[in-house]
Amino acid sequence: MGREPQTEIRTYTANAMKGVHTSPRWLRIGFWACVVISVAVVFRRIAALAHPPQSAPPQLAGLDAMFASHAALTLAHILPALAFVVLAPFVYLRRFAGAGWPDRLLFPLGIVVGATAYAMSVYSVGGWVERSAVLLFNSLFLFSLARAWQLRRGEPRLKLLWMTRAIAILLGIATTRPVMGIFFATSPLTHLAPKQFFGIAFWIGFSINTVVVELWLRSLEGQSQIERMAMRPAA
Repeated sequence: MGREPQTEIRTYTANAMKGVHTSPRWLRIGFWACVVISVAVVFRRIAALAHPPQSAPPQLAGLDAMFASHAALTLAHILPALAFVVLAPFVYLRRFAGAGWPDRLLFPLGIVVGATAYAMSVYSVGGWVERSAVLLFNSLFLFSLARAWQLRRGEPRLKLLWMTRAIAILLGIATTRPVMGIFFATSPLTHLAPKQFFGIAFWIGFSINTVVVELWLRSLEGQSQIERMAMRPAA
């Protein structure tokens, strides 16, 4: 007879707390890559709003003009999103384990990001394909955030589990960028315009983050890692 799953998780966790590192390198690399891309995208958008590029390719110039026409809403979305992304790593850093301030900031920021994402979907570049992706994944983001809020007291493991889901979904916007880059690079061959591939890129990028992180969270390794992080005291 095999061991019960919960027993295996406890064994995994016990080993991790003895110094056996269980967080996969590919996940850490992916996480930090998404953080860096997200920050770069926001700063690029802020720069484009403040000083519109004069020699941008026609497709990029059209996108810049679209965001500039809704500059206030764009800033109301990307600035809280930037703050959320910058604060997200503190959820997982050992020295901040047990500290309440990251959560107190992330929850209100997440609400603003989610609300403005719904508003921005009205002006989506990719039409209903992009809008449907935003409606689905933004709703999943807000639902995960709400579950983490409900479980913030007395259920640290489940709270961290749902917060991780929320963070992974939000960082999906970073994963869409390389996908969009591929579409832009191949547009001379495919003849696809941004309004045709933006929605597809959104579906691909957000799906990658959501599915990959969900599969990891449901694995023995992922459950063990979440339990270890939830149990550890602040350094």
